[in-house]
Amino acid sequence: MLVIYLVQEQFIFRPEKLNRNFVYKYDIPFKELFFDVEPGVRINGLHFLVDKPNGLLLYFHGNTRSIKGWAKYARDFVKFNYDVVLVDYRGFGKSTGKRSEEDMLADMQFVYRKLAEKYGEHYLIVYGRSLGSGFATKVASDNNPRYLILDSPYFNFQKVIQRFLPILPVRFILRYHLRTDLWIPKVKCHTYILHGTKDRLIPIRNSERLQMLNPRKITLIRIEGGGHNNLPSFAAYHNFIRDILKI
Repeated sequence: MLVIYLVQEQFIFRPEKLNRNFVYKYDIPFKELFFDVEPGVRINGLHFLVDKPNGLLLYFHGNTRSIKGWAKYARDFVKFNYDVVLVDYRGFGKSTGKRSEEDMLADMQFVYRKLAEKYGEHYLIVYGRSLGSGFATKVASDNNPRYLILDSPYFNFQKVIQRFLPILPVRFILRYHLRTDLWIPKVKCHTYILHGTKDRLIPIRNSERLQMLNPRKITLIRIEGGGHNNLPSFAAYHNFIRDILKI
């Protein structure tokens, strides 16, 4: 039990670490960002830019890789004339600092506030993918973005882990709980949830339960046949994103 408590981060987080001198290269305009949260903690980000954007989408990615790989999804929003900012969590890519749920949530709030100070909250849309849906929901619940978009979210993180480790007392040993179910009723803006009907990792019932918590302010969009990692391969996903961003 003690071993599981100590090594759980290796199961939850699968980061790709990058040398601080690594040079990002993409064929669409971007600039690299650094957010100095506190001494020893620097959050790295990428800002993809368009001319006269309709808004800025802040993208919180899943539990693997780094923004080097996740950045390919910026195209899904840039093509609809939105700037996109992606950031890496502590220990991912070039981001530094020791991880804890409290500190990671504080980091994402720090990033949001810096962007809001520069652009205004009415300009910001918060997007959370899989693991990132918890961070996105917490940020949206504490602020006033234009919209919140969740891609394949969980009801709460503890229940996801319990599904795969049913014989362990997860509630007592898990250090990351990410209570999307407690935060989403506090979100004041409209929330759009996109979820694949054949998601085996985080089944769509997670999103159905989230919608029930605040049905007047949450729209659930079912991507028929979609799994957990392939929603952008469906035309319906892009059509719904287009429609949301036009509102």
